[in-house]
Amino acid sequence: MNVNSVVLKRTFELHKAEYEEAALRALNSGWYILGKEMESFEKEFAEWAGVKHCVALNSGTDALILAVRALGIGPGDEVIVPANAYIASVIGVTENGATPVFVDADEYMEMDADRIEEKITPHTKAVLPVHLFGQSSRMDKITEICRKHGLLLIEDCAQCHGSTYGGQLTGTFGTIGCFSFYPTKPLGAFGDAGAIVTNDDELAERVRLLRNYGSRIKYHNEINGVNSRMDELQAALLKVGLKHMAEGTEERRRQAEAYKAGLRNPKVIIPPVYAAAEHVYHLFPVLVRDRENFLAYLKENGIHTQVHYPIPPYVADCYADLGCHWEDFPNATRYAREEVSLPIYAGLPDEELRYVIDVINRY
Repeated sequence: MNVNSVVLKRTFELHKAEYEEAALRALNSGWYILGKEMESFEKEFAEWAGVKHCVALNSGTDALILAVRALGIGPGDEVIVPANAYIASVIGVTENGATPVFVDADEYMEMDADRIEEKITPHTKAVLPVHLFGQSSRMDKITEICRKHGLLLIEDCAQCHGSTYGGQLTGTFGTIGCFSFYPTKPLGAFGDAGAIVTNDDELAERVRLLRNYGSRIKYHNEINGVNSRMDELQAALLKVGLKHMAEGTEERRRQAEAYKAGLRNPKVIIPPVYAAAEHVYHLFPVLVRDRENFLAYLKENGIHTQVHYPIPPYVADCYADLGCHWEDFPNATRYAREEVSLPIYAGLPDEELRYVIDVINRY
C-alpha cells in the first residue's frame, strides 16, 4: 500500500461541486481583485472568529509582516518568538528590521511560557506565540505576561484554525491574529492566501492601507505600502472551505484519536496536549529518537511523512548573524531531530490510517 502524508485532491473532491461553482462564479464575475468575493469572505471569517475585522491578504507570511509593520515595530525593537517554529514567523519580524528573540519549547512542543519573562529587555515590544501543529500555545500565561509588561501580543494562527485555549478561540487573545490559508491548512486555499483578524479599528485600517500600496483611493498613496491582496478566486474558494471547516476538523480529530488508541510502539512517542487546549490536529507529530532509520522503514513500506522542522530558524544560515547555536535551545533541537508528522487530513481513508498504525507497531 502507498500512503502519502496529504492528498489535496481527496480533500477537494469531498466538496468538488461547491468548489467548482464558486470558482466559476468568481471567474464569470469579471472582477478579480478587491471585489465582492473578498469582502464577503472577510465578513464571514470575522463572524466565524467573533471579531470586528478580518483583512484578507495574499499569504500568511504577509499577514505576519504587515501585522508587525502596522504595530510600528521596527529597527531597535525586539519580538519574542518560539525557537521551534517555521521560519515564516521569524521573517515577519526581520522583514521589518526588528530582532527576533528565541524562547525554547516545552514538553507540549509549544513556546515555553515559563521562559518568556527572562527574555524581556527594555527593547522588547511584542510576544509572538505560534500555535503549532493545531494546538494553542499556553495563552493564559502569555496574555498575563503581556499585560504585566505592557507588550503587544501577535498570534501566529497559521496551523490552528478553530483551536481554543480555555474555551477561547486562538487569534482572539492578542492585539492581532495572523492566519495562513496555504492549501494544507485546516482552512486551505488553492494557492497562497492569508488574513489578519483584530478588534482594533485603526489597526485594521492600517493593514488595509498597507496591503494596497498604502492607498484608499487609486494613485493617492498615504503611506508606504505593498501589494498583498487576496484575489477573488481564492476568496470564493475559501468561503466553501470555511463552510466545511468544522467537518474537516472533526475528521482529523477522529484520526488523531485512532492514532492515540492504536499506536503501541514504545519507540514512538506522542507528545501531550494541554488540558485547557482543544486541538484541531493540523498535523499529528510523534517523536522518534532514531528518526532516519524510522523514516527509511516507513518509506520501504510505502508510507510518506514529513518533518516539522528539521532546521529551526535559530540555526538557519540567513540568521547566522544572531549568533545562536543548536545547544542554546535543547528542546527545540530535540524536536528538530526527532519529530515526524504522520498522515492526517480530511479524506484520508480508514484503511490507510489502519495500515500506518500497523506498520509503525511492527517497527
